[in-house]
Amino acid sequence: MAFFFNFVAISFFLYHLVRLIMWAVLDSDIELFFLSKLGRPISSLRGKVVWITGASSGIGRDLAIALARQGVKLCISARNISELLKVKQACIAQSNGSLGPNDVYVLEMDMLHLNHHNDYFNMVLDHFKTVDILVNNAGRSQRAEWGSINIKVDRELFELDVFAVINLSRVALNFFARNSMKGHLVVTSSTAGLIGAPNSGTYTGAKHALHGYFEALRNEYPNVHVTMFCPGPTATNFLQECFTDTPGAKYNQTVQPTDRRMTSERCGHLYALAIANKTHLSWVGTFPINFLLYIGCYYPNLKRVLLKIVGMERLQRVRDSR
Repeated sequence: MAFFFNFVAISFFLYHLVRLIMWAVLDSDIELFFLSKLGRPISSLRGKVVWITGASSGIGRDLAIALARQGVKLCISARNISELLKVKQACIAQSNGSLGPNDVYVLEMDMLHLNHHNDYFNMVLDHFKTVDILVNNAGRSQRAEWGSINIKVDRELFELDVFAVINLSRVALNFFARNSMKGHLVVTSSTAGLIGAPNSGTYTGAKHALHGYFEALRNEYPNVHVTMFCPGPTATNFLQECFTDTPGAKYNQTVQPTDRRMTSERCGHLYALAIANKTHLSWVGTFPINFLLYIGCYYPNLKRVLLKIVGMERLQRVRDSR
């Protein structure tokens, strides 16, 4: 009997040791890594209609291009119409002739206009007649000390990053239900939605809120697929648009070439794979992000000890990719 328990204990230890080592060298969680080799290819989405909000730049832009390469029909929406038109041209150019001008629909949209979400959705339906997948990618990050954040900033960030996402998703959910569709709702969360990020208190709270909302949705509507995608530090222009601690202010900084960040192109490709395979939760990032997430998600008590050892200054450097 003692031999059996020793064998189980050693096997358990080796299993998790191997997973930790893999997380140190991979740029995604292990499930997504194996799905990228053995799961459904992105091309399995060919012919589907995917609506991506916040698609004028960054992860949304590169996700759109990754899908376009495989013949996926797209609605791309954002406030910046001129940048959206550039993304449309890039999508058509990268599609190897599988997409024409009518297969990439450009929608000028402000996510904060919640009263118009039904109208926006109907505009997409008028063009494509259906929506198979909604990708809630629009949002802004934050850089601010927790104690100095004006409560108006909390409300403004939650209005964009949470309530606008929830409202548009309910519009899509009702469409799926009316048409007896097994629709797919996708949300761009963040590693901050899994582990509290320093100097991003409101943003961290918003991303945790999204996980709660969509976990409840997943349990209530088992026929609707829900994918939460959590990128770590990524080389985009997001720092320029970050909320601060002051209402109406922007962080207005740029990502440095020396920062250790995942490229937006790689993130978009992995995002497309997660969507194609309908994962429940996927995260991506460079070392040591994946290692910290593994500890945080599977061993929350150990996470608290680890964070004390690492210290807030080093954690801040990890979050800022330095």
